[in-house]
Amino acid sequence: MKKSSILLLTLFVLIIVSCGKEDLNKESASHENLVSISEIKEAVETQLSKGEVFYWTEASDKMLWSAGMHSDSVFAIGYAPEANYDIESNIHTLDIESSEWKDAKSNILALILEKEQITREKKLTTKDILPFGEEKVFPQIIVHLTNADLIAELRASPNVRFIEPIGFSLEDQLATTRSNEGCGSSPNYSINSNDYTTISPSTKKAWNFDTHSIPSAWRQSKGDNIRIAIIDTGASDYQDNLGSQFTSGDSGGRNIQKYSTHVSGSWWWASLDSPHDQCGHGTSMAGFAAGPRGTDGNATGVAYKADLMTIRAVKDVLISSSSERVGTRNALYLAGGRSDVKIISMSIGTPFYSSTVADGIYYANNQGKLIVAAAGTSLSWTSWYPVIFPANMSQTTAVTGLRDNGYQKCVTCHSGPQVDFTIVMERANDDDRTSISLASTTNQPKYTGGSSCATATVAGIAALVWAENPSASRTSIINAIKQASEFYPYRDGSFGWGQINALDAVNNI
Repeated sequence: MKKSSILLLTLFVLIIVSCGKEDLNKESASHENLVSISEIKEAVETQLSKGEVFYWTEASDKMLWSAGMHSDSVFAIGYAPEANYDIESNIHTLDIESSEWKDAKSNILALILEKEQITREKKLTTKDILPFGEEKVFPQIIVHLTNADLIAELRASPNVRFIEPIGFSLEDQLATTRSNEGCGSSPNYSINSNDYTTISPSTKKAWNFDTHSIPSAWRQSKGDNIRIAIIDTGASDYQDNLGSQFTSGDSGGRNIQKYSTHVSGSWWWASLDSPHDQCGHGTSMAGFAAGPRGTDGNATGVAYKADLMTIRAVKDVLISSSSERVGTRNALYLAGGRSDVKIISMSIGTPFYSSTVADGIYYANNQGKLIVAAAGTSLSWTSWYPVIFPANMSQTTAVTGLRDNGYQKCVTCHSGPQVDFTIVMERANDDDRTSISLASTTNQPKYTGGSSCATATVAGIAALVWAENPSASRTSIINAIKQASEFYPYRDGSFGWGQINALDAVNNI
């Protein structure tokens, strides 16, 4: 190597190291006098103990700022021409390139740049503060902040709908490594023979399908021509039942499409991840909803003739990082904007209300999609939490899982007044024996349970119902399922309308 090249390389490394030290010193200074993680945890769990999801709007300026500094210093700002603009009803019709919306955005960015240039002591452009670039669809600004004074000023702006630290998660802060909750890709080679039945052409039917009269419903509907979108951790490239064998056996004449909205990294090194599932959770959820009734001995799904769309938006069942919140929002836009998608299944969530994601929920809901969401993710140490976000939103249909001994929620499931439906998916005498679905590899299924399993199962039942009347409205589908549930016409305070009878639901439409 020439000496000049060596000198240039050395100089480049020195500059990077110098900048890194400068950033570390600034970061260290910015962490002085913050609200501690334990104090934030106490405030959050005080709210959760009341049966309510935590809203950042209820946090003080200092706590909001501290949460951002304890994570990646990235904040989401929702904007509008006026802060009280009815986003919930109108988000699907917005043109954020119109003059009034551009003016609102410009006002906020001008304020941020003014303050950030003081803190960072240099001239900045918008590109220098937007780690994910300019938002093209939603009225949101995802921004990296270093000036604590901005929190109060932004909250006081007539153009700001919300501001929240989208990279903060208690689960990530309290663990030494990422939790990987809900992940697990390995097949189970010791599935109890009482937990499945082999049916034609050569596939395994999970034991709990009979509890909900799903096989009886198959005599009338199999989910033909209805597309289900699974927003989760993706679909494994190594599971051929979600690939070359998706149309095997009795599941011909349909298709599967795979997408990703999850970005790794930010700034100039950001890259869109592949749709491949590195966790295993999304693969199993796709299997529950619409796995093929095939010929290889694997587990079949509920709507085994339905079309499928898998979207990798998160790393595991927790919507906890900036990339995951943005990815989930973008997945809702992708699925919500597709005319062929009828049902969106979300076996993911968080105890924190996310206005960033809520905009995506509003958009998909306004497009007529039936959004089915898990009442609680597989966090055994937080199973006392109330129904989590986004299942606690009125725009979603919340589902939880039960044991097979009456209305006893599964060991990792949540219950509460927002729950709409229940699915039996866990043995009372052995919580390791749950329902079965696709593993990430091989033709051998795996045990998978929790509200996640229950949610994807209800998504499949909804496809069976909708296939009977493809022109029906979302309201009609929900009403048909309600009327086929155990408690109807009454609603239980913890378990909603109760257990679903899939055959009755199909007949009701």
